[in-house]
Amino acid sequence: MRNHLIAELTRIARADPRTVVLTADLGYSVLDSFAKEFPSRCFNVGICEQNMTSVAAGLALEGDVVYTYSIGNFPVMRCLEQIRNCVCYHDANVKIIAVGGGFVYGQLGMSHHATEDFAITRALPNMRVFCPADPDEAVKTLRLVHSLDGPCYVRLARGGEPLLHPEIADYDVLKLLALRQGGSVAIVATGAILMEVMVAADRLKEQGIDIGVFNCMSLKPFDEEGLSRIAAEYRSIVTVEEHNVVGGLGSVVADALAKKPPRQVPVLVKLGLQDTYTSVVGSQAFLRRHYGLSSDDIVAKVKELGS
Repeated sequence: MRNHLIAELTRIARADPRTVVLTADLGYSVLDSFAKEFPSRCFNVGICEQNMTSVAAGLALEGDVVYTYSIGNFPVMRCLEQIRNCVCYHDANVKIIAVGGGFVYGQLGMSHHATEDFAITRALPNMRVFCPADPDEAVKTLRLVHSLDGPCYVRLARGGEPLLHPEIADYDVLKLLALRQGGSVAIVATGAILMEVMVAADRLKEQGIDIGVFNCMSLKPFDEEGLSRIAAEYRSIVTVEEHNVVGGLGSVVADALAKKPPRQVPVLVKLGLQDTYTSVVGSQAFLRRHYGLSSDDIVAKVKELGS
């Protein structure tokens, strides 16, 4: 996913000389080609994300479109004050790229787990928040982000993720994307955890159980009209995210449903970290199982809801 995004960013930079990339001493293998082609527009500021963000804001206010790049929660949490005061307050044209969202860096412990980033970035005025699930979505998201004026946050997985819907090439990043339909339970997922949802949907299908699967690439702005259509069709909605259930996709959906008349609101179940820190370490797959986010857990939850 990250390689596809950087390759697309390189193509964008050829066409748009305003494009600048800043990294906090990370991403060498990924950014090498960009830095070689645009040495005057790619800077490694060292391990100082706060300074990276302030520099990005300054460059953006001078007319550049600036991308900051780092892993896990470092490009957001370590420099939150600078994002709030220097970027968002001034509506600066800074795009934050975080690689390794959720449990990607599982073995490195909670300091490297990005599991509160949706909540934090969504709370910042002027910030838009995106989370593509596969390489094609990452490329389309980047194209949209570059066309937007103002701050954006893009959370990626890492690399090697498969294409999850190669048969669907024409879609709008800002809209909920229907991948499966039918039954009485709809799953709304965001990011690479969608792969677990798709596996679960296929297993349920083999057992004669249809479910709806909808992919959310844009958490802010959020497709409330699309959710309204889902709410009118399904009895239950399950949100799935590699993030705390407080402030993440589940909260986005809950906020949107709260605007509807009570009799039109389906049952909402939020699968994610249940307001806890990841106190164990292990691979991404291990942590998904440990915290109830594996395909097995999703299958069990759908059956519990009586699809």
